[in-house]
Amino acid sequence: MLEDEPEKVPDTAALLLQLREILESARKLPMSASVSINRDDFGAILAEAIDGLPEELREARWLLKEREQVLERARNESERLIEAARVRAERMVEKNELVRAARRTSEEIIEDAERHAAAIRHEAEDYVDRKLAAFEVVLDRTMQQVQKGRERLQAHAPTPVVSEADADEEGAFFDQDEL
Repeated sequence: MLEDEPEKVPDTAALLLQLREILESARKLPMSASVSINRDDFGAILAEAIDGLPEELREARWLLKEREQVLERARNESERLIEAARVRAERMVEKNELVRAARRTSEEIIEDAERHAAAIRHEAEDYVDRKLAAFEVVLDRTMQQVQKGRERLQAHAPTPVVSEADADEEGAFFDQDEL
């Protein structure tokens, strides 16, 4: 790998799918529900998937930071619009009729600016919410894949073997469902 190339971050979901394929295609052991897989290969892929999780978490933090920046820009824009409306209203102060008209106009401008600022804030929040929801779906799928993988591993865990001497002492008999 060249030193100028950035390190490629593993796609966690793809790695988990690869682990599932390894489990599903693994050779079954005779007279058992267990399968035979290469522990080193499986462990390497699992470690790579785990290493990929921090990158996805960094992306989530970046989305949260981006949301804050969008909201801050919206706040600044709304403050600028409100200040511009106030300045404009102050300039309109003249005679009585002009003052009343100016007050009405300034109130309308301020209300319009506040509505515009609120709309910008809502759009920014909706955008960030959609991005976070999409990320939540990815994380949920990843968690489901990890849980399924763990359940499969637990389902294939070896069960304790009872010796004939122990079975005779307890008066037990061979029960295929318990082994």
